[in-house]
Amino acid sequence: MALIVQKYGGTSVGTTERIQAVAEKVKKFRDSGDDVVVVVSAMSGETNRLISLADAISKDPVPREMDVLVSTGEQVTIALLSMALQQIDCDAMSMTGGQVRILTDQSHMKARIQDIDESRMREALSAGKVVVVAGFQGVDEDHNITTLGRGGSDTTAVALAAALKADECQIYTDVDGVYTTDPRVVDSARRMEKVTFEEMIEMASLGSKVLQIRAVEFAGKYSVPLRVLSSFEDGPGTLITIDSEENMEQAAVSGIAFNRDEAKLTLVGVPDIPGVASKILRPISDKNIEVDMIVQNVGLDKKTDFTFTVHRNDYKKAKAVLEEVCEKLGAERAAGDNDIAKVSIVGVGMRSHAGVATKMFEALSDEGINIQMISTSEIKISVVIDEKYLELAVRTLHGAFDLAQEH
Repeated sequence: MALIVQKYGGTSVGTTERIQAVAEKVKKFRDSGDDVVVVVSAMSGETNRLISLADAISKDPVPREMDVLVSTGEQVTIALLSMALQQIDCDAMSMTGGQVRILTDQSHMKARIQDIDESRMREALSAGKVVVVAGFQGVDEDHNITTLGRGGSDTTAVALAAALKADECQIYTDVDGVYTTDPRVVDSARRMEKVTFEEMIEMASLGSKVLQIRAVEFAGKYSVPLRVLSSFEDGPGTLITIDSEENMEQAAVSGIAFNRDEAKLTLVGVPDIPGVASKILRPISDKNIEVDMIVQNVGLDKKTDFTFTVHRNDYKKAKAVLEEVCEKLGAERAAGDNDIAKVSIVGVGMRSHAGVATKMFEALSDEGINIQMISTSEIKISVVIDEKYLELAVRTLHGAFDLAQEH
C-alpha cells in the first residue's frame, strides 16, 4: 500500500463529465489499497472568469479581496469531485487550504508556503477517506486567505507530498509525460521514462511548459518523486527524480527546450569603465524587468558592446529605459531586436561528455543558422538565433543528438 498525492489541472476537471472521469481514476487507486490525497485546480476558464468580474467592479482591487475571490474556483472543484467520489461509493472529504492548515506568508496573490499541518489529512486517510484538497491556496497567520500565484496547484501538491512523506506525487495534465522536445515541432520527439530534477528545472526555466519550475524546485529540495501523467489516457508517464550515476553515464543531451518570448537589446559603444554593467542593468531592474542572457564584448578601442535579453512583453519598456541610459553614459546607440528565439540543449550527461558545444554549433552552422548569443551552465547550453530558424534549429539538434532513440 502506498500514499500517493495526485494533482489534476483545470483541463482535467474542466467539465462535470471530466470530474466524474477523475473520480473513477482515483477510485482505482483507492480500491487497490493506496491512500490518496487529490489536489485540484479550478475548472478551466473559471479563474479568468472570476478575475473579469473583479475587473468589472474595480480598476485596482485590493489583493486580499482578490485572493478571497479567486480561491473560490478551487472550492467548487473540491466539492464536486468529493460528490463524484461519494456517488461511486468511494468515501471522500474536501478541504480548503485553510482547513488543511497550509500556512503561508502574507504576500497576497504570490504567497509562499511556510508550514503544513498534515494531522487532519492523516486522520481522514486513517478513516479510509480520499482527501480532496483545494490547490493554489493557503492562509496566513491572521487567517486571511492567500493564493500562491502561477503554478500554485502544482506547488500545493508537491508541498503536501513532502509534508506527508508520500511515496509519489503524480501531476496529471493534458500530455502523457515529458518529451525530448515539443512533439508539435518534432514528430519524432520521444517521451522520456525518467528525467532528473536538475534537467527538469532547466527545461522548465528555458521554455518547457509541462511543469512549473517552482514545483520542481520544491520537489527536488524535499526529494519528492514526481511523475507527470495524462489525465485522458493510461500510461507510465515520466518520473522526475534525484540525479544518479546511472544518469551521468547516459547520453550527454536529454532534451531540447525553446522559448519564442525573448527580445534582445544592445548598448553599442559604451565606455569600458568599472561598474558600467550595473549602470546599464540597474535602471532596467528598477522597472521590474527581468534580464535573462548577458554578453559583453570589449573592443580594442576600450569601448564595449553590452547585449542582454528580456521577455518580449518588456521589450518596448526596456528599450525606452536603455535609450535614456545611452544618453547618460555617452554610448553610441541603443539597438534592439524582438524577432529572436532561444534554443537550449539540456542534460546531466554534459558533465561527463566532451565536445557537446562543438557538436551543437556545427549542426546549426551546417544549416546556415547564425548564433547571436551563447549562455552555458554545467548541464545546459542556450543560444539566441533568428526566430524564423527556430523550428529548423530544434529539428536539427534533435537529430544531431539522436534524441528520437532510447539511450
